[in-house]
Amino acid sequence: MSDNILLKPFKTPFETVPFDQIKPSDFLPALKETIALAKNRVEAIKNNTETANFNNVVVALEAISPELDVVSSVFFNLHGAESNDEIRNLAKEISPLLTEFSNDVSLDEGLFKKVKMVWDNKASFKLNDEQMMLLEKSYKSFVRNGANLNSADKEKLREISKKLSTLSLHFSDNVLKETQKFTLIIENKDDLKGLPEGAIDAAAETAKEKGKEGKWVFTLDYPSVIPFLTYAESRELRKQLFLANSTKAFKGDDLDNKNIIKEITTLRHEKAKLLGYNTHADFVLEERMASKPSNVTSFLNNLLDHALPAAKEEMEELRAYAKKLGLEGELQKWDYAFYAEKLKMEKYQVDDEMLKPYFKLENVVEGVFKVAQKLYGLTFKKRTDIPVYHPDVTAFEVLDENGEHVAVFYQDYFPRPGKRNGAWMTSFRGQKVEGGKNVRPHVSIVCNFTKPTATKPSLLTFNEVTTLFHEFGHALHGMLANTTYESLSGTNVYWDFVELPSQVMENWAYEKECLDLFAEHFETKEKIPADLMKKIKDSANFHEGRNTLRQLSLALLDMAWHSGDPAAVSDIEKFETEQVAKTDLMPTVKGTSISAAFSHIFSGGYSAGYYSYKWAEVLDADAFEYFKENGIFNKEVANKFKDNVLSKGGSIHPMKLYTQFRGKEPNPDALLRRSGLLK
Repeated sequence: MSDNILLKPFKTPFETVPFDQIKPSDFLPALKETIALAKNRVEAIKNNTETANFNNVVVALEAISPELDVVSSVFFNLHGAESNDEIRNLAKEISPLLTEFSNDVSLDEGLFKKVKMVWDNKASFKLNDEQMMLLEKSYKSFVRNGANLNSADKEKLREISKKLSTLSLHFSDNVLKETQKFTLIIENKDDLKGLPEGAIDAAAETAKEKGKEGKWVFTLDYPSVIPFLTYAESRELRKQLFLANSTKAFKGDDLDNKNIIKEITTLRHEKAKLLGYNTHADFVLEERMASKPSNVTSFLNNLLDHALPAAKEEMEELRAYAKKLGLEGELQKWDYAFYAEKLKMEKYQVDDEMLKPYFKLENVVEGVFKVAQKLYGLTFKKRTDIPVYHPDVTAFEVLDENGEHVAVFYQDYFPRPGKRNGAWMTSFRGQKVEGGKNVRPHVSIVCNFTKPTATKPSLLTFNEVTTLFHEFGHALHGMLANTTYESLSGTNVYWDFVELPSQVMENWAYEKECLDLFAEHFETKEKIPADLMKKIKDSANFHEGRNTLRQLSLALLDMAWHSGDPAAVSDIEKFETEQVAKTDLMPTVKGTSISAAFSHIFSGGYSAGYYSYKWAEVLDADAFEYFKENGIFNKEVANKFKDNVLSKGGSIHPMKLYTQFRGKEPNPDALLRRSGLLK
């Protein structure tokens, strides 16, 4: 047997990934071997002489590549969270191989013929809802991947898919390299005026790590950029950092993404046309709750109609306020966060710095664990015997109220070189039923919070608290999965439904009953005062109009790229400016670009899907109203949510699941009510 650790059964607690034994050089051979194994299984399905039925075709097809799934999920999770040059270079070889394998399967005529036989005879198999969903997903997956095309077009499609997988990697590599390349080095202490102590300490630590002891270094990582733009009094330095952040991969050098964007959007459009769709958005939305571009556009425009008047009023007030404080000239984009924070402070007497002492990271983690326990009966037991991929990562066993094993949960909270920005949930193993055994999932959340310093623990901003609750909501969707087939399990749902479990979780962070469980001062142990909690709640809708416009501008830009022919776009900057004109209430900054670093849509799977954040906000506002009506820790409502949403994955159409939980379809007014935008 091979001595490659990735090709052996994992002899670890719960068969977790033995990170401590894996070498980067293991990945490529393991990938090639597991692809060969999967191909043999495909041949076995095709050569089976028995009459094609649900089990010997659809279920067999579902199970062709468990070993390959393990290798690729470990690799790409490390590519996002613990990357280095070797991993990044390997990705350039591995991505095309996976795309080619996926194309080999989806364009295999013999295999499609068998799936089509089952599809055409589905009425005779007496399938339950989940089996029917798996059959439909399998059949549609073939059709949507070109199974009905002639051989010349199949070849063309194969080429397009291969190019797209390489280009999206190239795009994200450029963004990561640009993020890592920039540093703002401060030598004069006066330039730190206005910055909170925590941000100054973190910048001193970063300087030390980079061999610039005695100075302060700010980077383009979120925990560095956001406090600087929010608090630094030096307008010139704010501008410098803002421009560095807004020109990422848009400088005309070898890390520029302009041509890559053009190529990605053009190839997506070509692929959609080849498959018989008008645009990439038509292709994508066929498999979404929204179903077609016109529904998305009218949904976004409805929100725009409510948000725009409020945003205009907010910006007028902010301009007058900034002038009163002595701002010279026009309010610019690098001024927005600075003055908005001051105005918010004046109005509500609350800011991140007042709140942070009550949100020590360990306490917030304990808090989400308590919420999961009160709602779903879960407990989290730390395990030091489960291997992890970095010393910052911790692993837990998750148990239900009967002490039965539910899942393995990893958490990875701090920025480091080779880890991409942002926050996400992922899994190393999905849930499924195999050979009568319920195989339980291994789920992880990855964030970039401020690291502890020599003098202070990691203290979170309130925004980081809601981020942790958000990702933990995704994690619950993965951990509580309870379906038969892995491809329908956990977060494998329609893309505009996937954010419901995460976004609904954020609501608890605003409730006194929840905050009382964990929010205490890290030094005095005093509970967060009731008046501070009230201020958090009162200030929650501060600049909601403008914040809604920001999300709408990203969603509209995404739709603009993907619901027309990108060949018509000759100047990216001009195109972008036109698309966001009605949502942008501040002076345009020449030479900047959203698209060049818009990883969600160019390398993260959100193309023609960014609207789903707002769509899911409608679902979550409506769902949380139900909790509020009955008590936020009401077990009956929690069980309905677990049984109809969290455990069911994509085994049933999401609208059906939602109405089973809620008793009715979601009402968009719930979001407008919560946001204070419904006059």
